[in-house]
Amino acid sequence: MSDAHNEHESAIRTPKQLAVAVIGFFVVVIFGIVLLVKFVTTDKLTGAGSGSQEPEAIASRIAPVADDGYTLKDASGPKVLQTGEAIYNVTCAACHGAGVAGAPKFGDAGSWSGRLAQGYDTVLKHAVEGLRAMPAKGGNPDLDDVEVARAVVYMANASGGKFKEPEVPAPAAPAAAEPPK
Repeated sequence: MSDAHNEHESAIRTPKQLAVAVIGFFVVVIFGIVLLVKFVTTDKLTGAGSGSQEPEAIASRIAPVADDGYTLKDASGPKVLQTGEAIYNVTCAACHGAGVAGAPKFGDAGSWSGRLAQGYDTVLKHAVEGLRAMPAKGGNPDLDDVEVARAVVYMANASGGKFKEPEVPAPAAPAAAEPPK
């Protein structure tokens, strides 16, 4: 009968076991509190020697987010057209530099020969409207058609083409004011 298991009996049977259990519980709780305090106070030290109050550190924390590498453009001002090389470097080189997804590689006369044989107008149409894996305007909708044409001429001529640089259209004249009625 002494070997039978009683569900209502405690695992602690002697006063010594009770003392060890209570002391162990308090040690674990105190250790947890110490670790929590250490976690909360670490890396948030300010004052002498921490570097957090230096003018450079303060300036980097309060600087506006858009100040790093962003330039604002006047949308109402006249658009400054970029060169073909600049457009190629920013937009086209990602695919045409390595020949990604069937794009003719920059400077490779063999991969451009079939396209150059189709003529300037066809190559330009494909560049402006997109063709197969290439999105319209190379995926940059901010480009003007003249800028796309300049990039096409730059890439084609570097690959054996003899295309002429496109003419920049004259700016549209402002609409005449209607006479008062």
